[in-house]
Amino acid sequence: MGFLIRVLVNALAIIFAAAILPGIQVDSFVSALGAGLVLGLINAFVRPVLLILTLPITLLTLGLFLLILNAFCFWLVASMVKGFHVASFGSALLGSIVVTVVSWILTALVSDSGKVVVITKRP
Repeated sequence: MGFLIRVLVNALAIIFAAAILPGIQVDSFVSALGAGLVLGLINAFVRPVLLILTLPITLLTLGLFLLILNAFCFWLVASMVKGFHVASFGSALLGSIVVTVVSWILTALVSDSGKVVVITKRP
């Protein structure tokens, strides 16, 4: 259930990124769901391998290379999913940042069981 929620959150984040960034286009909600699914799979299986392979340059740049790695994964998703288009690597960089921030916020508000988490103040 948790993976399906993350796919939906990724799809919503991709739709939001396409709405605010001119270089990203999503043709339909189904395309966004497909992109969310592929993005989740790439983040689960491909990204860890890339993290290990690029560890020296990531350490050398104090972690800033991770932004390039995220943009590459985002661009890779656009090349694999029909109906999801990214115009340039710069658009992929901005899109990956927007998708990361939006999905981080949405994931913080929704638990793995699908329930909305309500943040309350404790006295």
